[in-house]
Amino acid sequence: MTKITAAITAVGKYLPDDVLTNAMLEKLVDTNDEWITSRTGIKERRILKGEGLGTGYMATKAAQNLIEKSNLDPKEIDLVLVATATPDMQAAAVGAFVASEIGAVNAFGFDLEAACSSFLYGMSVVSSYIESGRYKKVLLIGADKCSSMIDYTDRATCIIFGDGAGAALFEPNEEGLGHQDEYLRSDGTGREFLRAKAGGSMYPLDKDTFEKGEHFIFQDGKTVFKNAVSNMADVAVKILERNNLTEKDVNWLAAHQANKRIIEATANRIEVDSSKVMMNIQNYGNTTSATLPLLIADYESQLKKGDTIIFAAFGGGFTWGSIYFKWAYNS
Repeated sequence: MTKITAAITAVGKYLPDDVLTNAMLEKLVDTNDEWITSRTGIKERRILKGEGLGTGYMATKAAQNLIEKSNLDPKEIDLVLVATATPDMQAAAVGAFVASEIGAVNAFGFDLEAACSSFLYGMSVVSSYIESGRYKKVLLIGADKCSSMIDYTDRATCIIFGDGAGAALFEPNEEGLGHQDEYLRSDGTGREFLRAKAGGSMYPLDKDTFEKGEHFIFQDGKTVFKNAVSNMADVAVKILERNNLTEKDVNWLAAHQANKRIIEATANRIEVDSSKVMMNIQNYGNTTSATLPLLIADYESQLKKGDTIIFAAFGGGFTWGSIYFKWAYNS
C-alpha cells in the first residue's frame, strides 16, 4: 500500500495596506532606522487598522486569496485550523469563524496557539489529520494582529512586530512529497520572558492590569535572543542529522522571521548558503504565526516540485522546532 503524506498544494496571503516604517517609529520612540535595521533587519511592517477588524479578518482574506488562486471549492474543505496568538476574542475560535466566512460549510474549525511556533506546530497537526486518511483537504492559516498587543512607547517591542496572514492547503500525496519529518520541543519555564501578562485566566484584564499596561506584550530581549539562536539552530541541525541530509540536499531554509541575526545564525549552523535562505522580515517584521506561510507565499514562484525545505521556528512559551518538507508542485 502506498504511503500517504501531507503536501501543500496551494498558498495564499493577506497584508494590511497601512505601512509603519522605521522613519515613522523615530517619531514615536527613541530609535532610528540604522539601529533597527542593524539589530533586526526590519525596514517596515504592516498594521491592520479599522474598527472591528482583527485576526479573523486577515485570516479570511488570506484564505480567500488561496481559494481564488487555486479555484478551490470551499465546500470541499474538511478542516480550517487557524494558528494564532491573537484570537479575535476569548471562548470563540477564529477557525470556526473563518470557515463560515469563506463558505467552508462542510468543515470544522478551531485554533492552535504556540506563539511564534503556532504555524509550525499546526503543520504537524494537519499533516497527521491528512496521513490518517480521514480528511482530504485541510486549510492551515497563520495569522496575527500583533499590533493589538503592542505598546508603541516601548521601543523594545514596537520596532519588531507587524500584522499579516498566510494560508496553506494540505492534501494527500502518494509521491513521497510533503511532510517528511519533524522535531518539536517546548520549555514552559520560559513563558515569563515573552508574554502578555493580562487578559488570560490568571490575570483577567481589569482597571488595575490595564493601567499597569500588563495587556501589552513584554519581552526580555537578551534571554529570548539567546534561546532563539541556540534552540532554532539546534533543531535544524537535528532534523538534518537524523534524515542523513547535508547542506547540499537543502534547497531552502524557511525560518521564523523574528530577527535577521537569528535567521542567519540558523543558516550558518546548517551551513546553508544565504541564497537558499527565505527572507522577508525587512518588509513585514515579525508577524508571529504568519511568518512561515508568508514566506512560502512570497517564494512560491521560485519553488520547484521536489525541493527540500527545512522549516524552523522559535516562540514564546518557550516553543520551537523544525520540519523537513518536500515541495509538491511547480507554480
